[in-house]
Amino acid sequence: MTKTGNRLTRVAAMTLLGAALQTNAAQAQSPFDVFNLFTGALPDKTPAAPAAPRPANVTAQTPSAPPPGNGSARPAVQPWSGEDGGSGHPLMTAQAIREAAANFDNCVASMWPDAQRRRISRESFERYTAGLSPDLRLMDLMDSQPEFTKSIWDYLDILVNDNRLARGREILAQYKPQFDAVERATGVDRYIIASIWGIESNYSTQMGDRYVVNSTATLACVGRRQKYFKDEFITALEILHRGDLRPEQLRGSWAGAFGPTQFMPTAFKRFAVDADGDGRRDVVDNPFDLIASTANNLKKDGWQPGATWGYEVAMPRGFDYMMADRKQMLTLAQWEQMGVKRPNGQPFPRATDKAYLLAPAGAEGPGFLMLTNFRVIMKYNPAEAYALAIGHFADRLRGGPPFVQPWPRHERVLSRSERLELQQLLAQRGFYRGTPDGQFGSLTREGLRNFQASIGAPADGFATGDMLEKLRGR
Repeated sequence: MTKTGNRLTRVAAMTLLGAALQTNAAQAQSPFDVFNLFTGALPDKTPAAPAAPRPANVTAQTPSAPPPGNGSARPAVQPWSGEDGGSGHPLMTAQAIREAAANFDNCVASMWPDAQRRRISRESFERYTAGLSPDLRLMDLMDSQPEFTKSIWDYLDILVNDNRLARGREILAQYKPQFDAVERATGVDRYIIASIWGIESNYSTQMGDRYVVNSTATLACVGRRQKYFKDEFITALEILHRGDLRPEQLRGSWAGAFGPTQFMPTAFKRFAVDADGDGRRDVVDNPFDLIASTANNLKKDGWQPGATWGYEVAMPRGFDYMMADRKQMLTLAQWEQMGVKRPNGQPFPRATDKAYLLAPAGAEGPGFLMLTNFRVIMKYNPAEAYALAIGHFADRLRGGPPFVQPWPRHERVLSRSERLELQQLLAQRGFYRGTPDGQFGSLTREGLRNFQASIGAPADGFATGDMLEKLRGR
């Protein structure tokens, strides 16, 4: 550290720390180097060596046969079904998949010029692509339409449970100095970071077991999203070439997300930081890098420091659920004037904050007013159920209570085929503008609300068996 650095005041150090985090994440310099300016060295339990140990008491899912140093991949456990994909895309027919797989080696070799433009050496390219083979099981995973057998309340029950909460509190205590430094630097709530860690990988115990380079290479050469995954594949090679991670650390989901908080390679490139200054951005085995990088992701996506994600609310009788729409952004004071209030009777702390109303279980379940930070969480994963789970988990880690209002647990969850049929029937009647796929989002809820309003039913957008029967005309 320079003499000038030693003379920095605590305030100046904090300012520098915040500014440093704004720098290009692709650089090796650590924005957290200035942490030492005002707090001294990090505790011994903070990994600082390139081969950092995994957090204590956190057991990662260890591959039975990790990829050797040349990047060879372990064969997929389950074989491809050999069937056409469900999307109907021409690149997802069984014949197109087989033809693309037969050309896999040529496809990988053809990506060398792009890799070279990214300053990946020929030696690294040859090393990390040697032995790759197409994992066609990914075609089934890419194009399968999940059965959606879980209701939102079952989803929350599974993810927000006592065991996971207890482990989250241990993590927060174990890495308190790191969470302190990151929260000061970014303004991102430590409980949200710990929540993402817990829900994405159950605190590093469920991170996925596919070799990221092999998965992204397969998806870059086979299937309907080749352009997207080509970028992910080359970025994965960049990560290895630069030395941030080793091949055996790049294990993850079928789509290439890796690490305890599940970074895609391009997200790693944009947001990962070297928090402890060891020259590597290790979001897999280094807790400080992991916490800082996850926070940096949320910060750059627009996280508002000091603000929450949203509030559970109760709606008055006769409420117009057509207002439950992402486009209806009103101040909390305006929602309160409409009779939308917190079920515990507490006031909204910041009445001028703007929010939209989400009613995931319609008029029979709790409502939620979603603030800007909820939208930021959805940039991390664009599913409202996921973002709700993250926000609620964070509140519980903070010491908050469970949701107050009951869920309509008596309602039967529609199967995937029933959801697809509901969308198709809405489309036939002119209420649905999307492509029927069995997955419900804002367009489906909007279409269902409009149909419900047309028949004089509460327009809450909640898909039930009764609504499906009414669409069928029975």
